[in-house]
Amino acid sequence: MKHDIKKIIKEYLLCIVGALLVALGVYFFKFPNNFSTGGVSGISVILGNYFGLSSASNVSAIINIAMLIIGFAFIGRDCGLKTVVGSVTLSGALMLFEYIFPMNGPLTDQPLLELIFAILLPAFGSAILFNCDGSTGGTDIIAMILKKHTKMNIGTGLLISDAGITLLSFLFGAKTGLFSLLGLILKTFCIDSVIDSINQCKCFSIITESPEDIADFITHKLGRSCTIFEGTGGYTHSKKYLITATMRRYQAVQLQRYLKERHPDTFMTITNSSEVIGKGFRGL
Repeated sequence: MKHDIKKIIKEYLLCIVGALLVALGVYFFKFPNNFSTGGVSGISVILGNYFGLSSASNVSAIINIAMLIIGFAFIGRDCGLKTVVGSVTLSGALMLFEYIFPMNGPLTDQPLLELIFAILLPAFGSAILFNCDGSTGGTDIIAMILKKHTKMNIGTGLLISDAGITLLSFLFGAKTGLFSLLGLILKTFCIDSVIDSINQCKCFSIITESPEDIADFITHKLGRSCTIFEGTGGYTHSKKYLITATMRRYQAVQLQRYLKERHPDTFMTITNSSEVIGKGFRGL
């Protein structure tokens, strides 16, 4: 029970952190440069900065409220609550930044540098949110609906939902429009890469003559399970054992250090995986 409570608290705290990263990238780098790489922030740039209907922060808050209703209807209560946290945090942070740090123009005279930060910060933030089954609302919800009901990955879903919004950035001129198109492409690859990096695990195939010691370290010291197969060496024809195990990256470092110190003659192969499904990892 305590473990479940800690897990829930951790997930909602990560939602807040992710939304704050998105807010930093959007307010300090997207809005001042009129970068419209899709999403609610892109619509806010067009409606706020070009048509002057209201401040971009206020436009963002209004649209997010509407999209939250769609999120509750199509994604579910749990994801909807996390999306509320992400959306409220993002909208609140944008309005707070606007009050404390009013921006009259870009921070620097280097648009490419600012585009990088305008993409990386929201990409990291969105990846953290998606990994917790949350979002900042807006077109993120559309991407999550596509992920839930189709085999389309999140990056592709965002590309489809954001492409039309990005084209409107040409209202600010060809230079801003081309920067926005470049930003959209970079954002698509960044989000998927960050999600894969967050979920990345190490898969071990260990060939040894001392399976008991290694299995004991994996199960008792690292808290992971393993499977042991008995076999015969093709060259020496001696009895060998194959141990397979999957674990997080920090645990993999401990296992590699242990094998190097205690079993230096061990032969092993290590592969990366960002999709591990089963007990101790991710459920179906």
